[in-house]
Amino acid sequence: MGKVFEGIDAKLTDWIRRQRLFFVATAPTRGGHVNVSPKGPIGSFRIVDERTVEYDDHVGSGAETIAHLRDNGRICVMFCAFDGPPRIVRLHGRGELVTADDPAGGVRGTIRVHVDRIADSCGYGVPLMEYTGERPQRDAWLAKKGADGLRAYVGEKNAQSIDGLPALDGR
Repeated sequence: MGKVFEGIDAKLTDWIRRQRLFFVATAPTRGGHVNVSPKGPIGSFRIVDERTVEYDDHVGSGAETIAHLRDNGRICVMFCAFDGPPRIVRLHGRGELVTADDPAGGVRGTIRVHVDRIADSCGYGVPLMEYTGERPQRDAWLAKKGADGLRAYVGEKNAQSIDGLPALDGR
């Protein structure tokens, strides 16, 4: 059933926009830890053109994706259908961070992916799940930290990966 696509067309764009979240996988060049991160909400993901996508890189407890992209640029973005017909879509490519001027709003920047392979697969092993809503914890955490607290957090927690690779420069 798997198909390789020439680009992200209107039909695939519509399917991607109906998903609730996506996953991002990266790995360092030598040794270290492979990283897979759930990302969302889906509104933070944008299709720029048929071979370029991007998403908001939210402030978080780690900066593995950023460090790995700085190291080698390799990235895979994966979408799974948790409702409706089974399907998985993977976007393989080279990524880069477009840094935000100030992480105080909760976004460190934009991850832009130049896609070189677009493929789907059956998704038969993905369970059917019911969506019940977004979690409120992130917004509460951002409000509690405040602008200065977020800047300090990014400077302290996001400077390097768990393997010691450089991620974000101090801010």
